[in-house]
Amino acid sequence: MKYLKGAGLLLIYLGVQALALVLAYPFISAGLQQAANPSSVTSIIPLLIAIIVAPVGIILFARKAPDSLSVIRVVFLGAISMSMLVTLQPALSLVLPIPLGYDTGMALDPSIYLAILVAALAFLLLLLEPQWYIVDSFGMLAGGSLTALLGIFIGILPALIFLSILMVYDAVAVYWTKHMISLADVVSDMKLPILMVMPSQPSFDYTQMGSLKEHRDSVQSHPEDREATFMGLGDAVIPGILVVSSYIFLPTHGAALAVGANLVTALGVMIGSLVGYMFLMRVVAGGNPQAGLPFLNGGAIAGYLVTYFLVFHSLTFGITWP
Repeated sequence: MKYLKGAGLLLIYLGVQALALVLAYPFISAGLQQAANPSSVTSIIPLLIAIIVAPVGIILFARKAPDSLSVIRVVFLGAISMSMLVTLQPALSLVLPIPLGYDTGMALDPSIYLAILVAALAFLLLLLEPQWYIVDSFGMLAGGSLTALLGIFIGILPALIFLSILMVYDAVAVYWTKHMISLADVVSDMKLPILMVMPSQPSFDYTQMGSLKEHRDSVQSHPEDREATFMGLGDAVIPGILVVSSYIFLPTHGAALAVGANLVTALGVMIGSLVGYMFLMRVVAGGNPQAGLPFLNGGAIAGYLVTYFLVFHSLTFGITWP
């Protein structure tokens, strides 16, 4: 089980982005693409505000009203379950047969019932028994859906800007203000599927783990005794936005072996972010908290620029000005 942590987090990281690619076009067909102009840079402003303000609000609320964390936890789990309900139905409709009489209003699509069942199951399991494998499973599912939604909403230019800004923000939030470390402590205490957990041993009991701060302090003294490694779900979602955006908004003409140029570029973004992931894991092995997005977003952007040039032989990089 020596390599469980590294392989498990890698599976989650790639799984979120691969799932987002699969879900992108079904989400568009389901009418979930709401952006009037995906190339508009202003479309990312509300997202940036939410990403910057929400962590600070959660930390302040946790400090001012620590007894209310259980209420916050239920609210978050409810929101995650509702988002799953909305996004699972289009995905499940891909694999479940359409019942006879559905087009005449005589039957209901079974994907609706299954989506309700999975969303309810997610809420109950995360509420009552948030073991690491439950947190990771539903986190990857929610992360893939969120990545697909954001990727079909944000065009190439705003996606590049979005990733670049968050690279800087993450570095500041981890190394300078350190409020992202405080946020991880709060999220870990609430056992939310926003912080992915990969233990050294499958028998690791996440529900009995002490505070993340205590775990972090022990790891800094003895890195070899680390019980688990943690990764924010946003570290997989945010670089994945450029993966999906490349797939959706770039031309689909053939690149090689009848594979669309858009898909080749999207895979190039994934490979670039994977290189960044490898460098990040080497740094994380030292035991100190690290900002993931400078590595991951940087690798994704580099992968996009290199792959786009090789595939399209152009320095425009697919940027469409609004």
